[in-house]
Amino acid sequence: MRLPDSEQLNIASLSRLFDNKSECYKLFWFQAILNHVCNGQQDISFEELIDDMIVNAWYMVTEYHLNLGPKDTLEKVVNHISSITTLLPSAKQQEVLEWLKDSTDPIVIKYKRDLTLNVPYRLQAPFFVGFRSDTWNCGSKQLSEKINEQNSLMYYFDTFAGVNTKIHIVSDWMEYLQKNQEILRGWIQYNMILYLQRRNPSVPGISDKLYPPQERKLEKVKNYWRLLLSLSPIHEIYGDNLLESDSISIDHFVPWSYVAHDEFWNLHPTTRAINSRKSNHLPDWSIYFPRFAELEYQSYQMIWKYNLVHSEFCKCAREHLNNPEIRHRLYRKGLSVDEFTEQLKEVVYPIYLSAETCGFRSWEYKA
Repeated sequence: MRLPDSEQLNIASLSRLFDNKSECYKLFWFQAILNHVCNGQQDISFEELIDDMIVNAWYMVTEYHLNLGPKDTLEKVVNHISSITTLLPSAKQQEVLEWLKDSTDPIVIKYKRDLTLNVPYRLQAPFFVGFRSDTWNCGSKQLSEKINEQNSLMYYFDTFAGVNTKIHIVSDWMEYLQKNQEILRGWIQYNMILYLQRRNPSVPGISDKLYPPQERKLEKVKNYWRLLLSLSPIHEIYGDNLLESDSISIDHFVPWSYVAHDEFWNLHPTTRAINSRKSNHLPDWSIYFPRFAELEYQSYQMIWKYNLVHSEFCKCAREHLNNPEIRHRLYRKGLSVDEFTEQLKEVVYPIYLSAETCGFRSWEYKA
């Protein structure tokens, strides 16, 4: 991806920032710098940038269960915070940031220090002239002094003070980053996707898992199930509650946090309260898949029994049934309950197992 040129700045070196990224830190560090610069901040502390990195990694680790690296400190600190707080995987970014600012947890403090050991210095390596491999083998203060002797860097180090050390963004670079922020965000996103896909080769929808989860657009599916409710009593699968048209919520059987899609065969109605409690967990397969299959077959039968339902199904299919092969396997006319259940299992079970392998926990409804 080509970055915008500049007569004053070394864009060739900028474009090589992510050439050597065995870990994810450079991506998150530069993303944090861009965020602060675009908010008008020219002097930024290590801790502000580290906090921003943790916030940006929060959803990837807690909500989507992405692997950032085999020994990744950023992933470790997110998991630690998740384990000692009541912060939800879907917590607002500001909530996580405020917790970080107030935290005196010694493990979090240690992880923050660990995250400042290399990336603030090594990010700008493509700009350095005359740096030998042994130049890096010195303390952080001495290293920052050596780096400050370099010309034409993006930022320099102010008075060294651990996590309170500040970097000063060069004015020309600040103007460039602000002017080209949308292109640079796309560049970061592209490199982030490549990195995460390599670390998570079996996980679908990586590009949808870089940012906080968005509200799903499931109105067509909701209208479909409301129509079915008007024709026949329907019980949801977790608590066997009789559903009412004005209070249904559409649940992803295998969580959206893993599948990153709204395919019709993975969607079913439940109550808002149960959907909230289930969150992004996996329903216990042995308990709930038979009930799920029974409910889906009830829906399937009504598709072929009522013209109005078939019409509503077709509206859903245009948006929520994107694989023609799966549509043929699951929704062709004339399937018995056993045939339908077996076909549904063949579609859902491999995805369920993959989500389980990625760390999504099993869940059972308790009334």
